[in-house]
Amino acid sequence: MRLEGMIFDLDGTLGNTLPVCYVAFREALLTYTGREYADAEIDALFGPSEEGIVRRVAPRQWRECLEAYLAAYERHHDLAPHPFPGIAEALDTFKQRGLRLGLVTGKGPRGAAISLRRLGLADAFEMIEVGSPEGAVKPDAIRRILARWGMAPERAAYVGDTAYDVEAAREAWVIPLAAAWAPTARRDELLAAQPTACFTDVTQLVAWVAASASGDDRQRVRG
Repeated sequence: MRLEGMIFDLDGTLGNTLPVCYVAFREALLTYTGREYADAEIDALFGPSEEGIVRRVAPRQWRECLEAYLAAYERHHDLAPHPFPGIAEALDTFKQRGLRLGLVTGKGPRGAAISLRRLGLADAFEMIEVGSPEGAVKPDAIRRILARWGMAPERAAYVGDTAYDVEAAREAWVIPLAAAWAPTARRDELLAAQPTACFTDVTQLVAWVAASASGDDRQRVRG
């Protein structure tokens, strides 16, 4: 089966942006809840978009808290000034091979726009689906992109850095690929989710895509 489309997660997949999320949420939530959240506590809130998170944690002043978060997220994005090594080149390579590129992220539209701009990837994707305040919606978002492309799910792959990303890809019937190259990646959890392939380096992903785009379905990488 020839691969025709690649859909990517953002945080922890395109760039090391999770530390930026932690710092920005900690700063905003301290101001509006009076409590300092640890990274693990913030991580446990993920699923809804930023709007959904602050609605849940700071319901009385969620609009102000959201604005404070986004301002802090922009201000601290120097913690992740560039994409992961090889990402920009990989995306260019995929485009040159005729693959269609999409993005499905749990971030809200403004947070996603900040990161794509700061990472220099604002024009990298022809289709972008962002998160929902109501909760995780990645399988539906992947399906919407496929519908717009008119593409069979087995001809597309979703690349993400969490077990949920692998599960979302499988639910949408696309090929689940695990990105384990971020410092924040939990490789054991990724492998336990049984992706088609797990990569510890972007060059491994490029090699896998090259084999799949040429119709070689035999390649399986356990990074």
